[in-house]
Amino acid sequence: MNRFAVVLIFGFIVLISVSAHAAITEPVKIDTGLITGTPGTSPDVRAFKGIPYAAPPTGALRWVPPQPAAKWDGIRKAEEFSPRCMQGAPGGGRGGAPTPAISEDCLYLNVWTGAKSASERRPVIVFTYGGGFTSGAGSEPRYDGEALAKKGVVFVTYNYRLGVFGFFAHPELTSESDHHASGNYGLMDFIAALKWVQRNISNFGGDPKRITIMGESAGAIAVAALVGSPEGKGLFQRAIAESGAWMGLGIARMPLRTPAEEAGMKLGSLSELRTKPADEMMRIGRSTGMIVDGWIVPEDLSNTFAQGRQNDVDVLVGSNQDEGTFFQRGQRGADPEAEAQQLKRMSDEVSWHMRTWARLQSKRGKKAYWYYFTKVPPTAPGQASRGATHTAELAYVFNNLIPPTLLWTDTDRMLADTLSSYWANFAASGDPNGKGLPVWPAFKEKTSERTMILGDKVEAAPGLDSERVASFDRSYERLFK
Repeated sequence: MNRFAVVLIFGFIVLISVSAHAAITEPVKIDTGLITGTPGTSPDVRAFKGIPYAAPPTGALRWVPPQPAAKWDGIRKAEEFSPRCMQGAPGGGRGGAPTPAISEDCLYLNVWTGAKSASERRPVIVFTYGGGFTSGAGSEPRYDGEALAKKGVVFVTYNYRLGVFGFFAHPELTSESDHHASGNYGLMDFIAALKWVQRNISNFGGDPKRITIMGESAGAIAVAALVGSPEGKGLFQRAIAESGAWMGLGIARMPLRTPAEEAGMKLGSLSELRTKPADEMMRIGRSTGMIVDGWIVPEDLSNTFAQGRQNDVDVLVGSNQDEGTFFQRGQRGADPEAEAQQLKRMSDEVSWHMRTWARLQSKRGKKAYWYYFTKVPPTAPGQASRGATHTAELAYVFNNLIPPTLLWTDTDRMLADTLSSYWANFAASGDPNGKGLPVWPAFKEKTSERTMILGDKVEAAPGLDSERVASFDRSYERLFK
């Protein structure tokens, strides 16, 4: 064989090798123009960052439902994250990465895909971050979607308006609204991001008919809102909620629009407030949180779910063993026993809330899976452990054990692989089970009412004891008589 033939064959082998691992062909066409992405740490995943899904909500568009993003000519590089929405001052990012700046111009999303071509139809997850509706961003390193993309999911994160910019009611806003509503602009952003996904995700190899919405803490509350909202109908088929549902983390009525409008009116006229600098608005205003606005959330969602009016979607929901330690902020009470009882009640109440959601979705004839996370992650030297606290599951769900300087063990790595597989399988079929995974039974009230323990051991087990459930049920019924 001559030298030319050898080179030709070698080049052909290299081409085949590269093609086998290369992600989707670029540039990718979306409804506003052409974009190119950036490689992940693995050559078979491509990330597209900072894609505008709506116009900047600034000036006259402050406190307006998201408007269409502008189109562009040529090819836009989608290689860097956008600014975060307005919140506390930027600092160091988790995992050692720098934190993006803050801006009102923040309605952008990010896509991770391992699809080789646009003709693939992979399941899609759209993730909503937590942070009490006052902080957070889709660019946080702990939400990196590469590991889930490697498991066959097209993964999407996005930014939504926060604090006074995302959750603010005012009578003049209600009057100018076509729906006679104001308040939940962050939820409107969620819906706009999902509509963008419906229009464009097939160009990234995603299936617009297999969309799962997923959220943690405030993000889980937003997920519950869309499961209960008529405006969410048809935009997704499944929902994953981690440590949060429509009542938040406990048993409570949802705040109403009228008191929120009255508080907003005290800050001034709408024309005045729209011209104030963003920093000043952050200083004088505050978030209402999610409210019954009469449109996105037309009624207290406890009534919606109790009456079976929520959307027909499969759910995977759960909470953590030590939810309350996250909110202690390093302060301890004088009575350790009373404090322990209070923490236990909080964890049980959140678990009851997630169980209630699973029960009501199962009652609708949909598949429901309930979990209880018990794994205690490693901590930095000198740092006290908070146990399996609120948010502790995220490192495992994303199969993203950061910071890498912590003493992660083989047990941690195995659990992360297991949880990310459960989440990816659920997105694909509505069932988390798969080859080599411990069997996770679907929730069936009174017949198979088991929760999946996700910890050092992964196994199905009885959930809350019946007396505890009955106690919370009575509290719930008294509140909504």
